Amino acid sequence: MRLASALCAAVVALAGPALAAPNVSLGPNAIGKPPIDNWTTFNGDYTGQRYSTLIQITPANVNQIAQQWVYKITNLGPQRGAKPVIKCTPLLVNGVLYITIPDHLFALDARTGKELWHYDWADHGGHLIGQRGVGIWKTTVYFLAPDNWLIALDATTGKELWRKNFADARKQYFSTSAPLVVKDHVIVGVGGDAMDMPGFLDSFDPVTGNLQWTWWSTPRTGDPVLKTWPNEATSEHGGGMTWMPGTYDPELNLLFWPTGNTNPVFAGQGRPGANLWTESIVALDADSGKLKWYFQVSPHDTHDFDNTTAPILFDRVIDGKPRKLVSQAARNGFFVTLDRVTGEYLVVKPFVPLDYYSGLSPQGEPIPIPDKDPSVGGSINIVNATNWEAPAYNRRTGLFYVNSVEGLAIYYLTDDSAHPSGYSGTGATIGLSRRVLKAIDPLTGHSVWTHEYPNLNNAPVTVGPSILTTAANLLITGDDQKNLIIYSADKGDVLWHHGVTANQSDGPITYMLDGKQWILVGAGDSLYAYSLNK
Repeated sequence: MRLASALCAAVVALAGPALAAPNVSLGPNAIGKPPIDNWTTFNGDYTGQRYSTLIQITPANVNQIAQQWVYKITNLGPQRGAKPVIKCTPLLVNGVLYITIPDHLFALDARTGKELWHYDWADHGGHLIGQRGVGIWKTTVYFLAPDNWLIALDATTGKELWRKNFADARKQYFSTSAPLVVKDHVIVGVGGDAMDMPGFLDSFDPVTGNLQWTWWSTPRTGDPVLKTWPNEATSEHGGGMTWMPGTYDPELNLLFWPTGNTNPVFAGQGRPGANLWTESIVALDADSGKLKWYFQVSPHDTHDFDNTTAPILFDRVIDGKPRKLVSQAARNGFFVTLDRVTGEYLVVKPFVPLDYYSGLSPQGEPIPIPDKDPSVGGSINIVNATNWEAPAYNRRTGLFYVNSVEGLAIYYLTDDSAHPSGYSGTGATIGLSRRVLKAIDPLTGHSVWTHEYPNLNNAPVTVGPSILTTAANLLITGDDQKNLIIYSADKGDVLWHHGVTANQSDGPITYMLDGKQWILVGAGDSLYAYSLNK
């Protein structure tokens, strides 16, 4: 570990001089509050809505937005992996921004983009596919290293306070998530692509780092849902990774967490059954980790439909009665809305064209068609309809927004034995895909408007930076042609766009600082800051 000075990064500053690093402190009750002058957790607050009440930037003046500064990550020294890409959502507390890439955490002055301190970590394994950000509790910031260390740092100085190893990188576990801080719990998930290990969530004490509870995403001896697996040994190697942050309802004291793909990934013949709790939304008691309910979006998944997109919480009146709801646009192409108290389904509807299911179970869960499973000769199904990038919900419009892909792939089974392992198959896109931004009515599942992105040079099938919406009727996201774009949230009209040096790679945030509304977005190795020119 080292702490590097602000001279170790290049900043193109169009604003005033940097300020001294302020003392950073965030009370537990402030975490998860609606984001105004802070952005305190991965999704801005606990709901996952990525919605801001700020209205200084409006459709009427959005054309006056100008870039104020750019922070570029440079001079990292010898490191594993390719050129750094910012895949985090920045956190902001007391005028200090925190951004991450694998093995590195940076604290920046939010007014100027100048670096305040830099922490780096020498990992010993773990994939470097991305790092999604940090969590903050009082004066401590929490960071996950690729090789599964939870690291606690002084939020003002960057000094390391303690570290805890919570998963074995030699077993191919890796960590990319932003910790979710709830009350006196620091909750972390884990990744482990197709290495036939079980997923889990851990909760740690924010002061000592002591383990509080563990929830496993596949069942153990005595659990009735073990019947959804052939046997306990298969379940214990069944995947269901928890590698993206969940959401939280303080009134119910429930966590809502998405679980990932089933293992072996493409070969389902070795694991007949629904394979709970992989590919699900699970509701867990935040203090004990005990399961309250679940909804399996992709029973017996055989297409790597990793169910890791954020479950968004919102309240609506239905049939004259207030309801607590949770919605998700799942990677398998289904949009679901559930009662978040009970898990009862209200809406289960495709949001992209698909034909791989024969109907819904009495619980509302899709019933897959076996003939659509990967085969030695190849079978056709959809590409991933979305990915890990965050959707959003706007309280003014009542709409749910998601970047998605409509297209097809051919899936091959490479291991047709009775006891496959790992991926045991592969998939390849066929034809041209359609990349779209969709606004969905969460009470019906119907698309209200769709914006189609130009398919230039048959760009990669995954499009869709995370989305931010505001009370001023703005929707902020990007395309796959290096553009930051602002739309009207109600109709999807393009209001403003600005080219950057790479495709947007993280979640945009907005906040008020010194009476001015800022918009921040990461693209490649750079963080861009915008505000109105007044």
